[in-house]
Amino acid sequence: MQIQDFKLFLEVAEAGSFTKVAAQRHTVQSHISRQIGELEKECGSPLFRRTGRGVALTEFGHHVAQRVRGWLKDSDELFADIRQTSRVPMGEVRLGILPSAAHPLMTQVFKRLHREYPRITLNIREGQGGELDAMLDAGSVDMAILFRYDKPSTPDETLLVSASTYLVSSPGLSLTHAETVEFKRLEGLPLVLPRRPAHWRAILDETARSKGFQLQAAVEADSLTVQKELIADNKHLYALLGPFSVSKELRMGRLQAAKVVSPDLKRYVTLARPKQGQLTQASRIVAGLITETVKGWKGQLTEPVP
Repeated sequence: MQIQDFKLFLEVAEAGSFTKVAAQRHTVQSHISRQIGELEKECGSPLFRRTGRGVALTEFGHHVAQRVRGWLKDSDELFADIRQTSRVPMGEVRLGILPSAAHPLMTQVFKRLHREYPRITLNIREGQGGELDAMLDAGSVDMAILFRYDKPSTPDETLLVSASTYLVSSPGLSLTHAETVEFKRLEGLPLVLPRRPAHWRAILDETARSKGFQLQAAVEADSLTVQKELIADNKHLYALLGPFSVSKELRMGRLQAAKVVSPDLKRYVTLARPKQGQLTQASRIVAGLITETVKGWKGQLTEPVP
């Protein structure tokens, strides 16, 4: 049994699915299943029970997960203490990130790391809000860039930027050609929406109910790429997205967007750190580069166009 085996075990425990972990690791489901099976043999008892929707921890698995998380945390702190004595910052930083922030923000951060701190490496995992919170709580990432629906008020979160919501469509539609659109105009529109029970979907649904109607989900999709492709290629579809996720397509003229008002559905992009434990030297450097980059871009997650 090696430390990587237990890291894989925790990834499967968080995801509840061999298939999801296989996709994240760019491998096949059978490979993940085989590795977990070998770990279960060495542990002497099943760690997971197979369900119709994936896998769930057994009672023994819960016990092992609790012990492993503590062991990995202690190991990380030990390695961090050793590296702290080095004059050269080094080590891996595990960063959970929203898909809309993956590029070009991380491209810029990577360039600076490569130039200024070549012995610091990034391990980036994409996810939605709830997934990223779970990664933080489980200790599988050192920090995360995620959406909040209220301004952060705790020391473990730093506000990077606030973002309004936009009604987005393919070019040429009158509703998104205007600068703004009132939320009530969404009634009856065929929308591409995130799947329930996503927190963002719940907020959208509740806002519609407060206005006396229900949103019409023509398609449900969590992937930003899928949402953007659907509305770009279908003249009758709309989506509710943040400005950073569509900035490139807007500049290219592939999509057009109007800011949603009455109400202004604002989200806050934050850099969140674990509530317990201290950041390593490498993690502090990466956190500083992220905040410096966003500040230099005048509160944007994409580099301003000259």
